[in-house]
Amino acid sequence: MCLGIPGQITAIDDAENLVATVDVCGVRRRINITCIVDAEHPPAACVGDWVLVHVGFAMSRIDEAEALETLKLLEELAGMQDELRGLATPVDDLQPAE
Repeated sequence: MCLGIPGQITAIDDAENLVATVDVCGVRRRINITCIVDAEHPPAACVGDWVLVHVGFAMSRIDEAEALETLKLLEELAGMQDELRGLATPVDDLQPAE
């Protein structure tokens, strides 16, 4: 399964090599923007874009509402995962039935 994480492009670091900085929940990373650049949307126009990021590439542009909704769902899933970990009992801690 592949997962694209929403992030917002904050800067173009190298327009020639199509490298930008993206902010994903406060964490900034450099990414490749080759997949979202074309004649009508050059690198400079990408600043402020919301994108789906996968393995260091901006795979597609998305609208802000979709990005924020996806981030909200990912946060809820992370909270549920933490809750499930808290409920888990290691097998070694189980007592045999009598």
